[in-house]
Amino acid sequence: VQLQASGGGLVQAGGSLRLSCAASSRTFGYYALAWFRQAPGKEREFVAAINRSGSSTYYADSVKGRFTISRDDAKNTVYLQTNMLKPEDTADYYCAAARTVVFPPAQYQSWGQGTQVTVSS
Repeated sequence: VQLQASGGGLVQAGGSLRLSCAASSRTFGYYALAWFRQAPGKEREFVAAINRSGSSTYYADSVKGRFTISRDDAKNTVYLQTNMLKPEDTADYYCAAARTVVFPPAQYQSWGQGTQVTVSS
């Protein structure tokens, strides 16, 4: 499945952004989906994931209560609503797809290009 992320930008601390990731596959519903992020000089880290049915979601402790992942299978799109953004949320954000929810980035088979989020203090 091919993925394309969008929605990044520059925002002040406390602000919000909604990231989108569109897939080009009719089998979108067969995939669990996740968001990762990578800040300069740091490793890619897990942010959030959602299972194939959308019934279960998973979050990194650092974003729990501020970010929400959701999916719209009719639009082949997964979203990441980011609220109460902090400067430490600044990173390139990537969407990824796998057959089931896993957390190590190496276990995801498909990746979108990054969308940059910059949070100013």
